[in-house]
Amino acid sequence: MASIAGTIKGNLSPELKQKLESLMHEAMARPTEFGGNISKRVVLTEASIVPKVEEESRTEARIVCEMVVEQDMANPGGVLHGACAALLIDVCSTLVFLASSRGPGVSASMDVIYHAPAAVGSKIRIINTAMAVGGRIMSARTEIWDDTTKRLCVTGIHVKMEPSPPRSGPKM
Repeated sequence: MASIAGTIKGNLSPELKQKLESLMHEAMARPTEFGGNISKRVVLTEASIVPKVEEESRTEARIVCEMVVEQDMANPGGVLHGACAALLIDVCSTLVFLASSRGPGVSASMDVIYHAPAAVGSKIRIINTAMAVGGRIMSARTEIWDDTTKRLCVTGIHVKMEPSPPRSGPKM
């Protein structure tokens, strides 16, 4: 896959943009794994570290991705399936943590609110921002917008944590 890191907007270095793009398309989009065929179609369009609106002395990562809703992402009603929306939140919000110089972590919880449908053929924009990145716990907010109708479709809060080290010895 040819790199598009030079076309990605934002203030992250070209090297970090390339790393995020590679991780998204190579590690998170394996066709033999759950959601891989959908994840590989996600396009990274912006990767930035920006001042927090609420506290300008702090910064947050902002990652924007886009894609078109295709039939394999839809429910029987012909709109973005809720489980597919959760997959997109998982994949795209993880890039926020990687842009914040953290590992991908493991999911601890995800809250998803469905606001409006995004029909097959709609172009969606997936906006991800870091909420908090602490010692072990990190959280991100994701909004999935329908660029065709200009409606907010889905909001997600994704909490991840650094995994515990493997235990040695027998489990009790």
